[in-house]
Amino acid sequence: MDQQTSAQAPATSPTPSAPAQPSVGSIAAHRPSTVAASLPELEPDLDADLDAYDVDGALGDDGVELPAGRFLDRERSWLAFNERVLELAEDPATPLLERAKFLAIFASNLDEFFMVRVAGLKRRIATGVATRSASGLQPREVLDLIWTRSRELMARHAACYQQDVAPELGGAGIHLIRWPELTEKEQARLFTLFRHQIFPVLTPLAVDPAHPFPYISGLSLNLAVVVRNPVSGHDHFARVKVPPLLSRFLEASPQRYVPIEDVIAAHLEELFPGMEVRAHHMFRVTRNEDLEVEEDDAENLLKALEKELMRRRFGPPVRLEVEESIDPAVLDLLVQELKISEAEVYPLPGPLDLTGLFGISALDRPELKYPKFVAGTHRDLAEVESASAPDIFAALRNRDVLLHHPYDSFSTSVQAFLEQAAADPDVLAIKQTLYRTSGDSPIVDALIDAAESGKQVLVLVEIKARFDEQANIKWARKLEEAGCHVVYGLVGLKTHCKLSLVVRQEGDMLRRYSHVGTGNYHPKTARLYEDLGLLTADPQVGADLSDLFNRLSGYSRRETYRRLLVAPKSLRDGLVQRITKEIAHQRAGHPAYVRIKVNSMVDEAVIDALYRASQAGVSVDIWVRGICALRPGVPGLSENIRVRSVLGRFLEHSRVFAFGNGGEPEVWLGSADMMHRNLDRRIEALVRVTDPGHRASLDRLLRTGTSDTTSAWHLGPDGNWTRHAADADGTPLRNVQEMLIDARRRRRGPAT
Repeated sequence: MDQQTSAQAPATSPTPSAPAQPSVGSIAAHRPSTVAASLPELEPDLDADLDAYDVDGALGDDGVELPAGRFLDRERSWLAFNERVLELAEDPATPLLERAKFLAIFASNLDEFFMVRVAGLKRRIATGVATRSASGLQPREVLDLIWTRSRELMARHAACYQQDVAPELGGAGIHLIRWPELTEKEQARLFTLFRHQIFPVLTPLAVDPAHPFPYISGLSLNLAVVVRNPVSGHDHFARVKVPPLLSRFLEASPQRYVPIEDVIAAHLEELFPGMEVRAHHMFRVTRNEDLEVEEDDAENLLKALEKELMRRRFGPPVRLEVEESIDPAVLDLLVQELKISEAEVYPLPGPLDLTGLFGISALDRPELKYPKFVAGTHRDLAEVESASAPDIFAALRNRDVLLHHPYDSFSTSVQAFLEQAAADPDVLAIKQTLYRTSGDSPIVDALIDAAESGKQVLVLVEIKARFDEQANIKWARKLEEAGCHVVYGLVGLKTHCKLSLVVRQEGDMLRRYSHVGTGNYHPKTARLYEDLGLLTADPQVGADLSDLFNRLSGYSRRETYRRLLVAPKSLRDGLVQRITKEIAHQRAGHPAYVRIKVNSMVDEAVIDALYRASQAGVSVDIWVRGICALRPGVPGLSENIRVRSVLGRFLEHSRVFAFGNGGEPEVWLGSADMMHRNLDRRIEALVRVTDPGHRASLDRLLRTGTSDTTSAWHLGPDGNWTRHAADADGTPLRNVQEMLIDARRRRRGPAT
């Protein structure tokens, strides 16, 4: 979210060692009987958006009830977002290895969608708690829509790889081939590799009366193998798991790569000596991997989450991917044993699991990638006349610093801020939220150094950050062992806000330095994610962060702040109030507009406020990366609303809210998306930007990203997205990310 010889590979590559398909009707007689397929008993999805808002009772600007059907379906909108990712892979103008990376991103995104959203929807249907969505669709209709649309997109995804990207990579000297295309020398080399590095870690699992059908772990690649006993003449089924820690594509010779499953398949006789290998087929299962944890207190939560992580591997299946050449009898066996419906089976041309293309996209071929960009130190922090590190505290005493990553270096700004605080003997305390961070994080190291030097260090670790739970538990323990005060936030709420507070002794006074951001304190993703952050010594922001940290770590019930809007109490209402004020300004003839940049726009209360603003004539521009349930351009409802989406080399991740405010613009930035989970079940924070230059800079960013002269996808009232990458004359439109890269290269400040 986050987060690529002259012979070409054929469009559809043959599978290795493909003997004639046997009759496997006898397999069923040699395995234990199973219970008929049925939906398992499941608990409600705690991360689903709840219907707390009265969709049918909302009134428009004229006091008349807003029309039904004014919300787009969020699952369909998510699939449309991933389709935009796929379009970047399909675009010949995208550098070739970046196209491979976008194919991998598409596959990874879809995996998570099935593991969380589809699994949660099935869980709610099974328990009877699923209700009609805000879009008006019944739960089963949404599920059918997902199955149909995802099937179409997965077919396009496979075709893009088979027909375009793989052949073009071959033309560029990077050959993604199958086993029969290897030379004898290459096959011999891979046989040696198999014997010494692959064979020892393989575990073939038989299915017969003494061996029940094995557990198939989520997202693992597997070979369904049919072998015949030459003595009895019976066919048997076995499963061989592809080791997940080995490279997905193996280099047979320089710049020639073959999927690891092809190498295993070509040597199955080594795994089943004395048996006749009749057939093999690749398959892959996606399981429900969302977590359900009852929260009592922090320590119980930690233990419960550790236990739940162990259970995650055993979630029910929600998707079965198989090679389209699979024998029907083998497929029937998998469907029956996995208790999965036919609608959840996805036959595809091999190879399965194209997330493995991340490894290919990382190859050192810079001419096939986006031109290299190295972030520079922000000019307000750069030491022009000295090679020494800047004194960030001195810089912040002079002015606030508005950071825009990855164009401004994270390591010489936010990271340096915390490292300087850890080393400074005048710093008395550091308070920090951590939602996601890297395994070798210099942020964690700085906090540990600070604690070990005697400073008071408070760290809010969100151990429920999805798919980072295990890593966050590890770092929470490490921080505790170093003497940091580690807390896990408030029961029932995820701590998603991005905050740092440093308290420093300066003479006879204490000064507070603050950072409020839109992105995680993750040095690696800061090079790939577009995010904003405000570094400031403003006393009001410092006081607000002190109050908020006290709420998170103690028993404070403060709900109002000076320069912050904080969810779940004041953030939604604060934004709706400001949208409503724009209606009054519009009617009074004063400057009025709303400009918003978010990852997701789903919250019905906020959307209805925007509809009312549009009905009053207020100009509304929405820049959304992913899901958007708002329906723009509907006469009488939203004709003054435009929705744009920008995707590119960086993941658009910042959240900004700008209001005309009658000629005195008001701008906020922070961590919150417009979703129920963010506004109702998370601690989120927005900070008001007060520096006029910073407000103008952010407003300029918003206007550029939503301009018709900038390359973007436009959302229509029917929910369909249309890419606008060129003007009427065919001249390519500028991409906002490229414009910002060019601007950064023109600015002064040393590269880091």
